[in-house]
Amino acid sequence: MIGPELLAPAGSLGRFYTALHFGADAVYLGGKRFGLRAYADNFTGEQLREAISYAHDRGKKVYVTVNIFPKNKDFGELKEYFEELDLLKADGVIVSDPGAVELCLKSFPSLDVHLSTQANTLNKYAAAFWAKQGVKRIVLAREMSLDEIKETADYLGGAAELEAFIHGAMCISYSGRCLLSSYLTERDSNRGECVQACRWEYSLGEASRERKLTIQEDSHGSYILNSADMNTMPILDKIIDAGVQSLKIEGRMKTEYYVGVVVNAYRRRIDDIMEGKPYDEKWYRETCLVGHRDYTTGFYMGDPKQCYSSSHPENPYVFTAQVIGRDEKKGGVWVEQRNRFFVGEKLEYVSATEGVGSFVPSAIEDEEGNPVEDCKIVQQKLLLKTDLKLTKYDIIRKGDLYAK
Repeated sequence: MIGPELLAPAGSLGRFYTALHFGADAVYLGGKRFGLRAYADNFTGEQLREAISYAHDRGKKVYVTVNIFPKNKDFGELKEYFEELDLLKADGVIVSDPGAVELCLKSFPSLDVHLSTQANTLNKYAAAFWAKQGVKRIVLAREMSLDEIKETADYLGGAAELEAFIHGAMCISYSGRCLLSSYLTERDSNRGECVQACRWEYSLGEASRERKLTIQEDSHGSYILNSADMNTMPILDKIIDAGVQSLKIEGRMKTEYYVGVVVNAYRRRIDDIMEGKPYDEKWYRETCLVGHRDYTTGFYMGDPKQCYSSSHPENPYVFTAQVIGRDEKKGGVWVEQRNRFFVGEKLEYVSATEGVGSFVPSAIEDEEGNPVEDCKIVQQKLLLKTDLKLTKYDIIRKGDLYAK
């Protein structure tokens, strides 16, 4: 049985390679134009070419976000951009605006159109409408329940693929249709410039003083618009059974560490599901070791949680290094330092081949072979002496979960 596609975010070329290394079947990313993450690193034309070629050589796919809400003046340049992506053989473009959808379908029929979650597809009739227009895939609105998704999948009967978010940040507004950033800062969230004003701390008052308005508060303040983060690890099998063909992780602004750990966890959970293995809490715990707010299953089970007491993601673990290669002659792995660590310190690894676990390097050396006790130089290349067969893009972190 062929399993669902695991779709990972990539805000940079480094995160792209990390996502594929840890088992993503496809990656979505943005170029320098027309995407809703204007402040991600994003990809130049040459980087797009490199990423698409690298993915295709490995049987993987690349989808490019073109999901801003364009204005009249944008359409000339937008057509040129679609043409560029068509020539690069992108596997699909993620589009939200009906005018942009029509432009792409009519002018570049070989370029698959995926309807963005920004289009707010909430019912089977809307999904069928888009399928009739020629849209290949519909990224469902986050506000749908599992029952609604199942009903939509049955109604479509395969006329279009369904994609749904399974992990990451959620928006207080309907699937990102928000004007708060524009109103407060004149940075348009619907054109890729959102300041995430929903994460700010606000005071709430009632002008007439006729009644009191009570909100929850902790030592950090009150965050009345701030949504919890989505985590569907415990119900992932139900999402697959509902008829979702592509499982999407949010996070084009996230780090290599975040992308690697989360993709690795969901890859292994999906593989377990397809092999009929029981739910392993270990993979949920892994998703708790990246920066995140309180977790929720969102709207899938009909009981969404939206407002929380803190907007600041918890970061329980420290990303200390990323593996760049193994040195069989010297008996160790070369890493690129990301955060400070010391010789003799217990470290953990997240590996696409070795799984997760802890180790203590027997020694650490720099590129000249000098011993290093305090690894504090950012991006310094270091040799960690270990018998572990770690490979390029594997992750080293600080923590003690698997040492206990």
